[in-house]
Amino acid sequence: MNEMIRLPPLRERFFRRERRSVPAARQFAYEVLAGWGLAQAGRSDDVLLCVSELATNALVHGVPPGRCFRVFLRYDGAVLRVEVHDSGPGEPRIPLETDEGGRGLLLVAALSDKWGVGERDPGKVVWCEFLPPLWPGG
Repeated sequence: MNEMIRLPPLRERFFRRERRSVPAARQFAYEVLAGWGLAQAGRSDDVLLCVSELATNALVHGVPPGRCFRVFLRYDGAVLRVEVHDSGPGEPRIPLETDEGGRGLLLVAALSDKWGVGERDPGKVVWCEFLPPLWPGG
């Protein structure tokens, strides 16, 4: 008997290198969370803030002129993963206390359960994960 294979839900979208892409990425993430029934989850605001911060970092530091960045979300029923892919050089880091600005990754590290940076050619992927419970009682 053939079993039906269910793939984990995932969504992705590309965004241009322009300021309005950050709120557009956040709106995209909200719509995805709503589609998965997680828009009212206790940590949905944390997820949306992390999307905004990662998209901002990609826009400011990672996307060369004429290129786009990609926002990728995956939820397997337990772990919610957010990835932002760009084609720029460099490796993101949490700033030192003496650095001015650049607190986005500090927020991502504080709000998510895990985060990291992966390689791609060209560029990098910066990701964060949210582990259960994603909502009160969940």
